[in-house]
Amino acid sequence: MLKDLFNKRRHYATLGKVTEKEKQPTTVEKDIPKGLVQKCEACGNVMMAKELQKHWYTCPECNYHFRIDAQTRVSLTLDEGSFRELNADVTSGNPLGFPGYESKLEKAQAATGMLEGALTGEGTIDGMPVDIGVMDPNFIMGSMGSAVGEKLTRIMEHAAANHQPLILFTASGGARMQEGILSLMQMAKTSVALRRMHEEEVLFVSIITHPTTGGVSASFASLGDVILAEPGAMFGFAGKRVIEQTIRQKLPDDFQTAEFNLKHGMVDKVVHRKNLRDALATLVRIHSVRGWANAE
Repeated sequence: MLKDLFNKRRHYATLGKVTEKEKQPTTVEKDIPKGLVQKCEACGNVMMAKELQKHWYTCPECNYHFRIDAQTRVSLTLDEGSFRELNADVTSGNPLGFPGYESKLEKAQAATGMLEGALTGEGTIDGMPVDIGVMDPNFIMGSMGSAVGEKLTRIMEHAAANHQPLILFTASGGARMQEGILSLMQMAKTSVALRRMHEEEVLFVSIITHPTTGGVSASFASLGDVILAEPGAMFGFAGKRVIEQTIRQKLPDDFQTAEFNLKHGMVDKVVHRKNLRDALATLVRIHSVRGWANAE
């Protein structure tokens, strides 16, 4: 009787558990390399990774724009082989001694291959020289710490000194809380640098990608001479839910989307990713001295 009871208990204890054999991938799963197939987060469309790349990392069914890393963004924007990175050695420390911050930075660096959450440099677009800055949403949610602010400020100063148009892609969850007030100070610092660009009459094009929120949206992202946005990109300061709880009102379903901001005058144009490079080249050509000379 005791033996039967033991066997029954062992049987019930294994119910619902996945055996080691069941954990092994099926033959089909083994034959599909990781990353070969992508699923659209919006409509559920399944496509091959090469197909996604051919469509500029957007869904061919619903036009959903996938998040892309900074290196991919540069390759889609600038002439092939023209990019030269600047200020690559600027990294964050832990000025406030925030617990676990160094470990978090190390994990982000290993996952993205970047030392910080922004990539800056110079290159050409249709042969015209430009400066470029790209925030990476995969590096601690694209948060802006002192190193990100410093890198962006330096590329703004470089653009002003060399009279080269600046193209800046924003993607951020806001200020990096681990750096406290030092992170918030970057809002003022980048805004001052943009003022110098304005005084030098250098073009600044701000491109809003998903998501652009918090201190980034409240500073340089909103200060472009021309502000473009990708379809569906979230652009605002506080989150929709926080605002609804604060004002005790229901907000529109499309609140803070690129299209909503276009309707209310916060962006100049919503541009599909496949058309973005041509739109940027046209803006640079129109607003640069070299562009006017070539037009004549």
